[in-house]
This record gives sequence, structure tokens and C-alpha cells, in this order.
Amino acid sequence: MSTIRAGRSRDPSPGRTRDGGPRRTVVTGIGVIAPNGIGADVFWKSTQEGISVLDRITREGCEGLPLRVGGEVRDLEPDTMVEGRFLVQTDRFTHFAMAAADLALADARLGRADYEDSPFGIGVVTAAGSGGGEFGQRELQALWGKSPRFVGPYQSIAWFYAASTGQVSIRGGFKGPCGVVCSDEAGGLDAFAHAAGAIWRGTDAVVVGSAEAPLAPYSVVCQLGYEDLSTAEDPTRAYRPFTAEARGFVPAEGGAMLVVEEESAALRRGARPRARIAGHAATFTGPSRWEESREGLARAIQGALQDARCAPEEIDVVFADALGVPEADRAEALAITDALGAHGRRVPVTAPKTGIGRAYCGGPVLDVAAAVMAMEHGVVPPTPNVFDICHDIDLVTGKARRAPLRTALVLSRGLMGSNSALVLRSAAPAPSPRNPTRQGENA
Repeated sequence: MSTIRAGRSRDPSPGRTRDGGPRRTVVTGIGVIAPNGIGADVFWKSTQEGISVLDRITREGCEGLPLRVGGEVRDLEPDTMVEGRFLVQTDRFTHFAMAAADLALADARLGRADYEDSPFGIGVVTAAGSGGGEFGQRELQALWGKSPRFVGPYQSIAWFYAASTGQVSIRGGFKGPCGVVCSDEAGGLDAFAHAAGAIWRGTDAVVVGSAEAPLAPYSVVCQLGYEDLSTAEDPTRAYRPFTAEARGFVPAEGGAMLVVEEESAALRRGARPRARIAGHAATFTGPSRWEESREGLARAIQGALQDARCAPEEIDVVFADALGVPEADRAEALAITDALGAHGRRVPVTAPKTGIGRAYCGGPVLDVAAAVMAMEHGVVPPTPNVFDICHDIDLVTGKARRAPLRTALVLSRGLMGSNSALVLRSAAPAPSPRNPTRQGENA
């Protein structure tokens, strides 16, 4: 088995392998910590079946707050996946990231033996929108309720946006390029652009993704200022984008981490590419200007298609941002048709997050994980809790839809005005005209 190498010293130039071929970024591992399941397979089964797990928030201290419904991660005991010495110095959002990174590395079959001779060949990139609110609240309570002597030293790092990147890299021994995208929701997709850039410049592998934990009381109070937050009490009606009943979004915990690698390096060590990161683009249209997000999102889609050298009609499925605000939903539906033309009205569109909530930066990363598995199984997952569509898009609702999926488009917008689009290509060979592969036979 070949080992990971610090490719920069071996490759003749950025963008080229040591054999002179193009450096391509492929997904080899997926780790998921989500309200509807721990692990990629459990997450996919729930997503494919359109199971909604939105429910009343049960976190201590949230009982009297106006936010009633959310997507909680209830099946994870952090001490079963993360060592005690890391637990005491990190927040819940970092517990999620470390656990998801472990699952992704196991899925990629990337162990220490693969990189112990060259730890500089692997980097870490995460995105974060809120940081460690629960840890910070606990320490502030100790400060004001007791005295500074009861505030621990880890307060200085556990709340920090970059904590997950730091802890994943330290714990794994990864010394390659590391970074954090401090942004709103769209940062989850932007992190993949940073990871692909590191691969292009010579790094062989990057652990990339995001996980958030915004349901502690302090974090919830901070979110109450968002006009687009749904305060509905019925979990089945709290988050219904693209319908006349849209009343905002529901927040969620969790997220996903993925292992992406340079394709030839992955193949040399015997890894199985699951999808290819083909193109990305981002724009910015300002906070709460949802009408203007139409042009910004359309330009991001067009830029991602250009980056991927992908024609609009090649897109087989769109994973929508689906904010759940009438003006934002209308802008997104129009942006899809602006960028994809007539194909934008025919291409299947889905938003599985309506069954688990929006995990801020972790949300689009969960969509990336779902898109990879959708292409592998030839199945478009449905949009839970959503019916009676009032926009001119082919939103998949009710049941999953089987379809040949070679190319997926993932969209994300942030409350502060970021727009991002990511194009994924299937890693499977195209079916032969004489012997076509049956799509979705393993779904």
C-alpha cells in the first residue's frame, strides 16, 4: 500500500501530478453526525426515506425561549467517540467535528500507517458560523456566579471558530495546510473550495467539513434576532420552504466531515473515490436582501458550472438552499432557472434539510454528503414536510425518485448575504450504451 506524500515537493507545478496529469479532488470518506443518524449509512437511509426528526427542543435552559422546534443530535454520547482529555477542552460543536472526522477517516480507510512518514501531506479545513457557545456560556456562568478562579484555561480556545480545525489536526497528527472559514451558512461549501485549492497546490489529502451546535440557551438567544427564524410550535409545519406556508427556517445541530484526496494519490493507496469535486463559485449580495440573492446565486451557479466545465443540461439534481422565507424561496427558484435555463424547470430539486433543520455551516456539508450518496444509489431523496409547491421548480416531495445521477449541484446562502454553489461529479464510469448500468439497484 502506498503512503500519503507531501506532494508539493514532488509535483512539477501546481495543478499537475508528478506524472504530468491534472490534479483532481475526489471524495473518499464521509462521516456524519446528524439529527437523523450517526454515520453516513444511517444518515442516508433516513434521508432517502424522507424521515423528519424535527421536534420540540429539549436542551436544558431552552424551555422558556420563543424557539420551540429544532433538529437535535440525540444519539451521540461524545465520550464513546472522543477521548476524555479532548472532551474537557472542547465544545459540543468540536465533539461533533472530531467524531465525524473519525468516521470519515475510517470510511476512507486512511489510517496513521498511510501518513506517519509524511504528516505534512494532510490538511484540515472546517467552516464555523457560531463557535463554542455552550462551553462559553458555562464558563461565563462560573465567572459571574462564582469568581474568575472557577473559569478554566480552555475557555480561551474552546469557543473559538477554529477550534475544530485545531483539535482535528492535533488529534490526527495532520500537519498539512489547515484553515477555517469563519462565515455564515455558505461557508460550508466554501470550505470545499479551500480544500480543493490545497489539493491543486500539492497536498494529497484534506479532512474538510463543518459541524455546529447552536441549541444551547446562549446560542439560541443570539439567534432570536434573526427575522427569518421560525418560531412555530408544530414540528410538521415549522420549516416548509417553497410553499405558501413558509414561515422561516428551523436550526439544527450536527454536520459532516469528508476526506478529499488527490485522485491519483488515492488510487495509489487503494482508496475508492466516491465522487469528484468539480467546480465551485461564490458571490456576496448583503444581509437580508433576498430579492438581490437571485442574481448573486445565479452568478454563483454559472461560475461553478464554468469552473466544472459543465453545461446546464448536465445537472441531474439540485440540492437547494431552501431557506423557508417566501422572498428567499422565490429568489432561489428564479436563480435556478436563470442559471440553468429551461432545464432549471425540469431538473429534480430537493431539500432534505427540511427533515432535520439547518445546521448553519454544517447544513450544506450534509447536503454534499447526501448528494454523493444520491449519485452512488441513483436516488433523489425527498423534501420532508413539504407539499403544495408554489414555485416553478420540480421539487421532489413525498417519496424518493430514482434517476440516473452523474452530476449534482449543491446550493447554499447565508443570512449575512453569502451565496455559494458546488458541482459534484460521479466517480463511477459512465454506463456503456451497449450495456447500461441499472441505476439505484443498491438503494
